[in-house]
This record gives sequence, structure tokens and C-alpha cells, in this order.
Amino acid sequence: MGTTLKLTRIGNSRGIRLPKRMIDRYGIEDEILIEEGDDNIVLIPVIKAKKLDWESTYKEMAVVDESWEDWDVATASIESDRSESW
Repeated sequence: MGTTLKLTRIGNSRGIRLPKRMIDRYGIEDEILIEEGDDNIVLIPVIKAKKLDWESTYKEMAVVDESWEDWDVATASIESDRSESW
């Protein structure tokens, strides 16, 4: 199941080149986390959360027909707290 990769000289260091199929499969973009074990090295892709915008959020909510009932209850509670005098 393993893939053998050769080390490549990069200045005074050495590096590996990951095959494109691995990069695509694991969604690797710019960074990889390396965890060292006693007798192994594990590479973990760093997946950065994509920034949400209102348009894509709205479209996604429309597709799943998301209910706003919970939001209405939460805002009603906030509004009633505001109307009370301290």
C-alpha cells in the first residue's frame, strides 16, 4: 500500500515531492502537518476553512430548505430581555 518517494536536495535540506494524485485526493493546498512517531512520520493535510460569504450561505440554505424557527425563538428571547427594565 505504500509509495516510495525519493528525497530531493533543496539547499542544505532534503524534501519529497508528492504525486499529483495524492495532492488531489487529500485536498492538499499549501501546508502539511508532520507528526513524528518513534519509528514513523505521518503527513496530515492542513485544510483551511473557506471564508463564507452571504451569497453562498443563502444559496446553500435555500438548497437544504433550512428552517429559521430556532432563530426566531432566539431573537424573540433577546427582544423580550431588551424590553425589560433593569
